[in-house]
Amino acid sequence: MKKAGKKIAAGLVLGLLAAVPAVYAAVHEGHDHNKMHAAADNGANPLIEEMVQLDEVFRAVVSGVALGDGERVHSAIESMHGAMEKTHEGVHAGKVTTPKNPKKVKEFVKMDRDFHAKLEALAHAAHKNDQKKMLALTKQLLDGCVSCHQIFRK
Repeated sequence: MKKAGKKIAAGLVLGLLAAVPAVYAAVHEGHDHNKMHAAADNGANPLIEEMVQLDEVFRAVVSGVALGDGERVHSAIESMHGAMEKTHEGVHAGKVTTPKNPKKVKEFVKMDRDFHAKLEALAHAAHKNDQKKMLALTKQLLDGCVSCHQIFRK
């Protein structure tokens, strides 16, 4: 990679990392993490389980992308396998509802599928250690988190 390209990539990574705390705070405003983790540990709600897991995975992804560590990113994403399916089973069984706009469950499921498709694309980019694609997909995933929470969380 040329020197200018490296500077641009470094600037993009720093920009993403600088934005994460503010976005994280906005997304998790009013969130009681102890309650979330307790609910996830009890297996009470597959969506809560997925969100707790995704919270940890996304932190590892951002760190891995910032460090150019595709293996770390890939490894973190691997742990998400099966989470979407459990959530969707919970939706169909009536165990999962969204706090806001619960009647838009089909839209929620579509957004979740699209999100997981991007996670899979990120895993492939990470496997190839394609840092430019990893960064672009990580930004798209963050946008997906914020968008979904704006529509479906109180």
